[in-house]
Amino acid sequence: MAMFMGTYEHTLDEKGRLILPATFRSKLAQGSVTVPLDRCLAILPPEEFDRMATHLKAQVSQGRADLDHLRAFASLADEAVPDSQGRMRLAAHLRDLAGLGDRVVVAGVLERIEVWDPARWAAVFPSGPAKFVSSIVREYGLGPVGTEAGT
Repeated sequence: MAMFMGTYEHTLDEKGRLILPATFRSKLAQGSVTVPLDRCLAILPPEEFDRMATHLKAQVSQGRADLDHLRAFASLADEAVPDSQGRMRLAAHLRDLAGLGDRVVVAGVLERIEVWDPARWAAVFPSGPAKFVSSIVREYGLGPVGTEAGT
């Protein structure tokens, strides 16, 4: 499965296309599915979209999710393949849902790429990323005892 990492600042062109970071392009060469997620857009490799759809269908069949959730997930989704220049079309209805303007933040989040409005992205880390990294180190014991990342 493709893994995406890193954060990049990009702009959308006049047609609402995003130039994917070079490290992401080959991982989506066979296509992708874009869906609204949280307060952003998620660009998913087809196998990740399939995994999420299968999970949601199971939730619906078990009565843990409403059929309207499945309808929204599928009907709002948009398939796209990056062009030869690495540009990915972001449908207007999806850009509107995520509040995207010309400037965006593109973040690799392991199984998916997230596309954020810069102000919404900044709100994810209100105290800054260094403090968040420090709390991860403490919570999961990823560093030597008594040290904190970013200090």
